[in-house]
Amino acid sequence: MSSTREEDKTGDALKAQRFRMLEDIATEMSRKLVFPTCFDVTIRLRELLDDPDAPIEKISAAVSLDPMISSRLLSAANSVLNRRDGPPCKDLQSAVMRIGTKSVRSLALGIAMRQLLLAKDLTDFDGISRRLWTHSVTTAAACSVLAQKFGRVTADQALFAGLVHDLGASYMLYRASQYDELRERPDTVRHLVYQWHESIGESLLFSLGIPEEIAIATRDHDHPRPVPEYPRHLTDIVYIGNVMAGGHFEWMKKDFDAAAQARAELGEPYLSLMDDMNAVATDLHAVLEG
Repeated sequence: MSSTREEDKTGDALKAQRFRMLEDIATEMSRKLVFPTCFDVTIRLRELLDDPDAPIEKISAAVSLDPMISSRLLSAANSVLNRRDGPPCKDLQSAVMRIGTKSVRSLALGIAMRQLLLAKDLTDFDGISRRLWTHSVTTAAACSVLAQKFGRVTADQALFAGLVHDLGASYMLYRASQYDELRERPDTVRHLVYQWHESIGESLLFSLGIPEEIAIATRDHDHPRPVPEYPRHLTDIVYIGNVMAGGHFEWMKKDFDAAAQARAELGEPYLSLMDDMNAVATDLHAVLEG
């Protein structure tokens, strides 16, 4: 995948390199996904948490395999959001019990995504990767607030869907970082990511075994469509939450006027929830970043 400066690619050769990356991703999704090690614990946790009979001890043992995830979960359990009037949690078992297994799944994935997007391998994509991380957290916050306001789905499920709605873009940036020619020309990757991230993201979620309703809810989330008066299902919540968080305009850092216009067109009662969205996003950042 690497090249010397003498073999540096331009023009049609560079275009071929971009499409080779797409072919590699397609091959991986039909066989074995190539994720960085920070996702190993998350995938193992997902499998455990899908089993309603999985003992807390086993879940805690899986969490303990990643020091970053285990420390963040302890921090989350002792945060203002979760502590209530109880004593501080001093071990993972009590932290998992306090947070709840669904929140453990979301937090573990969020921590893994942060490690992925802010990893040193993505230094050349630093601007877009950091904006994508912020956008993912803000969308998760918006989806959670929408679910609490309108029902239809649980806040935990909505937060999880919002967090993973742009996983395709995150994964594409990670894979692009493994090609010298693309790393040296990050701008050439932007359009490719925007064009393909939705379809790749949906396939990726199915490959990871994420529940079907969540994978389907992320479909075409950046394609403009009429906004319902009230969200009818998870797909509406993800779409509206994504627009509230600025949509692809935010992480692509372009057409900010278009992003503001899209938000304005949401109208009430969605715009009245923006302050709540920002407050939850601030809390999520504090938990996920420590």
